[in-house]
Amino acid sequence: MSDGASLNHLPRLSITRHGRVETFNGSWYRGEHTNFIPSKADLKEPDALERYLLHGWLPPTPFIGRTAPITAFGSCFAAHVAEYLAQRGYAVHGRHLDVHAHIIRFGEGIVNSFAILQQFEWALEGKPMPDNLWHGPNKEIAPVDPAIRDETRAIIQSTDVFIITLGLSEIWYDKRNGEAFWRAIPASDFDESIHGFRISTVEENRANLTRIVDLIRKWRPEAHVIFTLSPIPLMATFRPVSCLTANSVSKAILRVAVDELMRERAADARLHYFPSFEIVKEFLTDPFDADNRHVRPEVVMRIMMAFEKHYCVAE
Repeated sequence: MSDGASLNHLPRLSITRHGRVETFNGSWYRGEHTNFIPSKADLKEPDALERYLLHGWLPPTPFIGRTAPITAFGSCFAAHVAEYLAQRGYAVHGRHLDVHAHIIRFGEGIVNSFAILQQFEWALEGKPMPDNLWHGPNKEIAPVDPAIRDETRAIIQSTDVFIITLGLSEIWYDKRNGEAFWRAIPASDFDESIHGFRISTVEENRANLTRIVDLIRKWRPEAHVIFTLSPIPLMATFRPVSCLTANSVSKAILRVAVDELMRERAADARLHYFPSFEIVKEFLTDPFDADNRHVRPEVVMRIMMAFEKHYCVAE
């Protein structure tokens, strides 16, 4: 009997999940870890979020206490994270302080990994940054000010938990030095000889994330670092393709970069990924407001309640 014929006679696998029997071909080697895609019925089970989304990503035990200083910044979804934790009584930097650090004042608008890395290198390593590179939400210039740099350094050096939310991989950059802008360029400032647009790569973003973790490990070796990917899509793309397809690429680049980082640094017990992106895109039904961009408040609450349950110490 040929090997192929032998495989055809292997028994089929029957798996019982929540009282339902599902059958799979038994001729395929399943490996040490096999996690099947959940059915629609599976996703309705009370523990579906933990079983089918959070499985493999959760810390062994919660570690964020009420007094642990938290810094949350990155994309606009970071604002939801910071607001929820602050309302729940956690020690989120900048909630009760009059601070000027950009990671606090504009923390939800530093949306790409290049801009996030700039803040760490500028504050911790004293990297010179050009003027007029950073813009706030009202198109105001966020200054390269030594006092703000010192304040940013003090915040980072007192942080026990970093929650960094990645937003997009489309970037505008300065053609003269290659540095990325936080956002698009104000129309009144645009100069074709200076301002360029491009799609950053998985490798570039993975390198940025690796550098961010390395700097945190150098300056705050015991700190926890939690990466998330914002589920909020692009408002618009500057590519000559549809925004929906461009957004899929933008998020995929970042998600792969994070995954590569997590696999490379699997031995780092204080490095985490929380799948807020997948909860919105793969688990919840109709998660967005009418604009099809902003996440509905009850969805944010569902995500943050899951985060608090598994990451925050019950007190």
